Order: sequence, then C-alpha cells, then structure tokens
Amino acid sequence: MSLNPRLIFRWTAFLLAGGYCIRMLVFGEWDQFGGPFRFLTVWALFCSFFVFSRMMAIEEGRSARRWDGFVCMTAVINTMVVMLYWRLFFADPASVTADGELAAWHLELYLHGLGPALQVFDSLFIHRSYRRLGAGFAWLCGVVGVYLLWAELVLEPLNTSPAGRVTSGLPYPFLNNLELSERLIVYASYFTSGVVVLLLYAGIAWAIRRRFPAPAKL
Repeated sequence: MSLNPRLIFRWTAFLLAGGYCIRMLVFGEWDQFGGPFRFLTVWALFCSFFVFSRMMAIEEGRSARRWDGFVCMTAVINTMVVMLYWRLFFADPASVTADGELAAWHLELYLHGLGPALQVFDSLFIHRSYRRLGAGFAWLCGVVGVYLLWAELVLEPLNTSPAGRVTSGLPYPFLNNLELSERLIVYASYFTSGVVVLLLYAGIAWAIRRRFPAPAKL
C-alpha cells in the first residue's frame, strides 16, 4: 500500500494546528478578558485549524465543499500576522510583547513561521485557491472588521493591561500609545497590506495553475 504524500501533509498540518489550539486554550494567558483570543495570531491559528479540518474532509472524500473564500482569507491573515509581528518585533520587541521577550521558541516558530507557511503552501499548491477573489475579499473584510471591533469596543474598555500613554487594554502595547485617529490609520494600512497579499497570492496561484495543471478532481 503506497503512502499518499498529500494525506500525510494534511494530517501533519491538521494535528499541529489542533495541538497548538489546545495549548492555547489550556495554557493561554487568561488574566485579561478575552484571554489568548485578544490576539490576531490566535484568530489565524484557529482559522487554520478549521481550514485543515475541511481539507482533510475533502482529501478523504467526506465533503466536496471547497471553502475557497475562507481558505484565501486564512492564508492572507496568517501572512499578515507573520509580516507585521516580525517587523514590529525587530523594530521594538516591547511593541508587541508584554516584556519584550519571546515566548517558548517552538510556539513562536509555529505561530509566526511554520504554521502560516503550511497554510499558504496548501492554499497555493494543493487546494489551489484564489479562484474566487470576491469571496476571499469578503471574508477578509469580515474577519478583520470583526477583530478590530472586538479590540476597540470590547477589549479596550474591559482590560487594564497593557497600558499606554493614551489608553489601555488593546492587545498590542504600541496601540495603546496612539489616539483613535492614529489607530485608524494603522488599521487601514494593515488592511491594505492584506489586500495586496491577497492579489499577490492570486497571481502566484494563477501562474501555478498555468504551469502545473491540476488533476481533474481539483
């Protein structure tokens, strides 16, 4: 009996995402309202877990629904998390961490490296997403919008840490040093970068489909 490399890849990605989701629920910091769900990184993690569960269902013939829009959004959100986190961390570690120090090395490497890479690889080369950009854009707007409302309307008034010069409770320390108008500019720039990533991945996916035609079932 020959091994199916795609099945092995997706089982590995699914189990890794599931394991880190459980770790977040059990060992995440729950000292502030929202716990680990204060952070976009954790939203991206749970989206990845859901996506890999759906990819497993497709791979094993239990479902035919492709979830193209949600898959695209998840890959883009994960990429945004990696780009923004490391850019901010290398500029000023205290801008994204409570004490300027990284958490457990394996956790950081998975959440801001390996996990997003597995998600993007699957979306481009295996699932071959980015065929319905309207759905991907709608999911991106929805998830980012809900997260920002969650941060501004729920986390800020209910949490006291981290605290900044202007406000407190927003999940990333540097945001608490900005006025609302300044934060809106930051949010708009981040969302714009997400749209650019979505279009970039759509172009890469198109080139991959042209160069390497997929089997009929895909």
